[in-house]
Amino acid sequence: MKKKPVPNAPLTVSRPELLVKGSDREFREMVHHALAFSARLESLRAGYANVLGLSGVEYTILISIAHLENEKEVGVSAIAEHLMLAGPFVTSEVNRLVAKGLVDKATNPKDKRRVILTVTEYGKSMLEQLAPLQQQVNNIHFGPITQKEFKMLHRLFADLAHSTDEALSLLAHLAQKQDKKKKPPRR
Repeated sequence: MKKKPVPNAPLTVSRPELLVKGSDREFREMVHHALAFSARLESLRAGYANVLGLSGVEYTILISIAHLENEKEVGVSAIAEHLMLAGPFVTSEVNRLVAKGLVDKATNPKDKRRVILTVTEYGKSMLEQLAPLQQQVNNIHFGPITQKEFKMLHRLFADLAHSTDEALSLLAHLAQKQDKKKKPPRR
């Protein structure tokens, strides 16, 4: 029995840089690998958070404050920008960390409307206890990449995070236009 030829699916990209021999197959594979990586990365974050008795987002905000406070005064807006999250959401999560005794909030003397966030000694000790476990897991997780590849990925992930925000805005706009076309005319 002869198989019927299967029509090619429409291309999901049109930029030549993303096509191989006119096909988007490798692009789609890359996206699927990225989705698998992202899901596993989220699982690892949840695992680290679980060890500390936190949610994934609480853990991410806590460790971000710990790292950023060594470089500068850290407020809610700095964390929101660093993690590409909404300020009100970060405020809510920070308040949970304050209630758990992991983060202190102090009024910023330069601008009384703002706060300065610092990790408490208790929060620091929790992160210090977690660090050896993280090192072992991250060394395996990122074992396949060289230093050169790491530097490239660091830049690419930052660039892709920003272009993804732009793509999300475009998708929302185009989907809204599409929805308007689908609605039947009023009589």
